[in-house]
Amino acid sequence: MPELPEVETVRRGLAPAMSGARIEKVELRRADIRFPFPSDFSERLTGRRIETLTRRAKYLLAGLDSGETLIAHLGMSGSFRIEEAFVGEFHHPRSKDPKHDHVVFHLDGGKVVTYNDPRRFGFMDLARVGELDRHPRLAGLGDEPLADDFDGARLAALFQGVRAPLKAALLDQKRIAGLGNIYVCEALFRAKLSPFRAAGDLVRADGRPTRSAMTLAEAIRTVLLEAIEAGGSTLRDHRQTDGALGYFQHAFSVYDREGAACQRRGCGGMVLRNAQSARSTFYCPECQK
Repeated sequence: MPELPEVETVRRGLAPAMSGARIEKVELRRADIRFPFPSDFSERLTGRRIETLTRRAKYLLAGLDSGETLIAHLGMSGSFRIEEAFVGEFHHPRSKDPKHDHVVFHLDGGKVVTYNDPRRFGFMDLARVGELDRHPRLAGLGDEPLADDFDGARLAALFQGVRAPLKAALLDQKRIAGLGNIYVCEALFRAKLSPFRAAGDLVRADGRPTRSAMTLAEAIRTVLLEAIEAGGSTLRDHRQTDGALGYFQHAFSVYDREGAACQRRGCGGMVLRNAQSARSTFYCPECQK
């Protein structure tokens, strides 16, 4: 499933075409994706101007001049592509089968934005701006790891008294929203922290962050920003809005590198894989303590 960097990459790709654009028509080519579309979905979008295009965790949010927000989740295989409108036809410049084009947004200025989703695990919904925090998919989401105030002190506040393994605590979306398995593994490696140690170990007795907490917060930010710059990680389905693949997977230090030598200079360890909460954890036991 796309993680925060992949979704942020999609948001940045869509912004030039969608931010400030008016939706002239919406084609629904089926009645549902993962869930049924909300009632009068096309009608509520037609004629509306997109005032903002933001991200919350792994969700795309398009704020409309009607006071509603379009919520979109990519699921496992969802992607958007941007095309120019042609009279009587559309062209498909990348290798996404058009039979999986489920939603087509026709924008003023001649842009066409198409949502393609072979597995149909994504979804779209509409919510009033004042009700976003209570939306079933957004309610209870935790801190944004790229927020200006996300630092070691904030990690300490989130992890105080938590005995759950550090990796599990980082993946808890009610604490930190948007982090997924790939980037947690990579951040823990950079911070030299074992995924199995208790999250509360990063907090001093007086509640202040340890040096490890400060190092981890910075590692999380750095890994996410580097991944966004690289267009995300393409392991199976992720594409940018122009059809290009992300390439951060070529910079993985531990993720999906089971049996490989640790890349940390002077370590001499080997990357291992262990199962945690039904997910693969990749780490170096020699330098991650």
